Order: sequence, then C-alpha cells, then structure tokens
Amino acid sequence: MVGLSNREEQIIALLVQDGELSVNQLSSSLGVSAVTIRSDLRSLETKGVINRSHGSAMVAYHPTFMEKQSSNIETKKRIAQAAAQMISDGDKIMITNGTTSAFIAKYLYGKRDVQIVTNSTLLSAYVRGNPNISLTMVGGEFRPSAEALVGPLTLAQLEQYHVGITFAGTDGFSLTHGLTTPLTENAEIVRRMCSQATTKVVVADSTKFNQIGFVRICSLEDIDVLITDSNLVDSAVKEIEGLGIKLIIV
Repeated sequence: MVGLSNREEQIIALLVQDGELSVNQLSSSLGVSAVTIRSDLRSLETKGVINRSHGSAMVAYHPTFMEKQSSNIETKKRIAQAAAQMISDGDKIMITNGTTSAFIAKYLYGKRDVQIVTNSTLLSAYVRGNPNISLTMVGGEFRPSAEALVGPLTLAQLEQYHVGITFAGTDGFSLTHGLTTPLTENAEIVRRMCSQATTKVVVADSTKFNQIGFVRICSLEDIDVLITDSNLVDSAVKEIEGLGIKLIIV
C-alpha cells in the first residue's frame, strides 16, 4: 500500500478482518497507546486509506480489494520491482488493474518520459509526484472491488493505443487453464490490453498458481514473460519454461 509503516499495515489488516474498530480496540490489539493509534489513524486518513468516525475507523476501499491488497505485500513489491526494471526511458506501456501490477508505478523513479495507459485507479497515487511519468487513465464504469474502470468504453479507448509492453495481473494461472479471473469484464480488459502490446508480461505471486477462476483470459502460451516468486514449485518452473515463456523469479 502507498507509503504505509509496518504498524499502519497492521491496522489495515485488523480493519479488513473486523470491519470497524475503535481506537481502544486497536490500541489493545497492537499494544500501543491510544495517542499513538490516533496519530496513525490521522496519517492513514490523510493517505485516503481509511475513514474515521466518532473514535473508530474503517477501510476506505472495498473489503474484497483490501483483502487482496493486504496479502503477500512484500512479495508483490519484489515482483513489481522486477517488472519496473524491464522499463526503459521513453517506453510506452500498459498496466492492468491489480494489486501487484499497481506497485510497478511505485518503482519508476529515475525513469524518464515513460507513458502509461491504465484502467487502474490506484496508479495516480504512485505517479502524482513523479514528473517524468505521463499517465493516461481510460474511462469506463468504476468497480470498487477491483479499483478499476471496465466496460465497453474502456475497451474502445484501449484500442486507440499501441505500446511496447503490457504488464498484466491475474487472479490465477495454471498449465491447463492458463490465466483466469472471476469476472468476465476483467478478462476482456486484460485480453484487450495484451492485444495492444508487442510484449506481454504477467506479474503474479506463486499463490496464484493452480488457482482457477470462472473466466479464462488466455493460455499461458499467449504471454511472453511471467514474473513470480521463488515459492513456485520446481515442476511448474520446468513446464512453464518448456512453453517458451521467459520466467523471472524473485
């Protein structure tokens, strides 16, 4: 998540689990003073992550999204850093919505004249302070559970752009079913973004392996690069590389 301390991340995890908690409940759970908790909550509210009301707090995002955002954070950041290293000055790229893919924009400081096209509402927080990044956010219908814009307008606008790399997230990937997601509209967006790119890169932590969603996005053979973590089983590594996919393990 955007610029959160370890304790702030712990607070978010508790709020995701329980919904709404008081200052005293958070103080007791984390073993710090109420004064400290109030300071943390003010910081989180300023960052737009929580809403405060009458001595309590709740997350500002959809619970489904927050659950995804708060899991495997450090692994997702390492994957995103590896993805960012593939980006050079002057590149034009697309980034799909997703908790891992959104982190890519966080690691673009030092890059120059990078143009990003996205349907993710999260990226603006990462590029707002980076004058060397140009962000184009396509229109569409907002889905709070994904922090994304989707639908016919999104698909139509994406057709107007052609990029060198698309970085795509996925809810699951497997050798038999390829990339999958629970939502038809999300599958459509990822397919369209991939079709507009020369190189297709999937960013997904190893917990997504053999997770099979309701809707098929594409086969594994349709992607060029998979960036994942070292917990991916050896047999999967060999089979994925056997498909001709470049595998980057962090």
